[in-house]
Amino acid sequence: MSPSSSSSKFHYGWVVVLITFVTLIVSAGVRSMPSILMLPFEKEFGWNRGSISGVISFGIFLYGLVGPFSAALLERFGIRRMMVISLAVLAASLAVTPWMTSLWQFEILWGLVSGLATGMMANVLGVTVTNHWFAQRKGLVVGLLTASAATGQLLFLPLLAKITVDAGWRYAMYTAVAVIAVVLVIAAVWMRNHPYEKGVPPYGEDKLVKPAPFQGNLFLAPLLALREGLGNKTFWLLAGTFFFCGFSTNGLIGTHLIPACGDYGIPEVMAAGMLALMGMFDLFGTTLSGWLSDRFDSRWLLFWYYGLRGLSLLFLPYALGAGPTMLMIFTVFYGLDWIATVPPTVKLATKEFGKEKAGMIFGWVVVAHQIGASVAAYGAGALRDSLGSYTVPFVTAGFVCLFASLMAIRISKAGAAARQLQA
Repeated sequence: MSPSSSSSKFHYGWVVVLITFVTLIVSAGVRSMPSILMLPFEKEFGWNRGSISGVISFGIFLYGLVGPFSAALLERFGIRRMMVISLAVLAASLAVTPWMTSLWQFEILWGLVSGLATGMMANVLGVTVTNHWFAQRKGLVVGLLTASAATGQLLFLPLLAKITVDAGWRYAMYTAVAVIAVVLVIAAVWMRNHPYEKGVPPYGEDKLVKPAPFQGNLFLAPLLALREGLGNKTFWLLAGTFFFCGFSTNGLIGTHLIPACGDYGIPEVMAAGMLALMGMFDLFGTTLSGWLSDRFDSRWLLFWYYGLRGLSLLFLPYALGAGPTMLMIFTVFYGLDWIATVPPTVKLATKEFGKEKAGMIFGWVVVAHQIGASVAAYGAGALRDSLGSYTVPFVTAGFVCLFASLMAIRISKAGAAARQLQA
């Protein structure tokens, strides 16, 4: 059986991709919920926007920090088991949330527990699934799984915002718990860790290969990968650009666009619809980015992605005050570029460090992303409280994206090329 003939038949890897896609959709939908909870929490509990943003910031940080260790846990205990455990913990944290009465309880449930649980079902999960199941079309698969974050917003935000407005935020929580329970059952029944379990080779290969056992300590292996990365220029550039990526996406827009729209009298459900529309365009943009990363220089793809995102963020303060048409233009252009940076970043990390370490290395790159997001989530809320608007955070994010575009083209091919020659 040749690679071409094996890939021409239906491969169970696509079932695994579908289950992973759905799981990541739900995880992303839950992570986006604080943006629709900020205003209700202000009204019901009297918490200021800076305090709520601080909790969200902590959760975003943990969401990223768990990434490198989740890569090791996925390899050691298996993808299916870790997905089921993470979904169960996430459902439990959401089910308890309606009974909270104090900010410290919100900190534990959404800063700590939800941050750790969703961190197990982040981009590292998609990278691990791709490396296990696919030898070809990796860029496309990573792009598709990355786009699930946008799809989660597309499906969940308008629905949850509508439930929150009509019935209260507690019913939105119960709805999310019910959806998580369904996905948990699907993952437990049909998810598989490796193509060897189905008796097939990875997609695009013709040899059945038994998965190599995980080597090393669960906590030490990610730290050793970090030590290797810290001595590598490419790692620093990837981590630096991803810091600015997080600063300008889920930390800023994902957390604060709905409250910013509220400052201009735009209803919460309508603002959530705009975020969902961004998700729809990002589903297309990020999947296309995966396809492009299989064919073009990933460094220049990153240059264009960060540059165009920076210009759109500089345009946002004007768009908010200019009316629905200008805001819709921002929504379309920003949405196409929301997380299109992930597939080329994954490809560059895999080429530099090899697929065996790609999950842990990319996990540390994601830590930088979430640190940037955490800084933006808290900083934008604090600046809004002190300045009365979001103009400064939005403009700052625009300029740092332009700087990130210049960083991207500084990434060199030399390290990867030399390693391939030695091999």
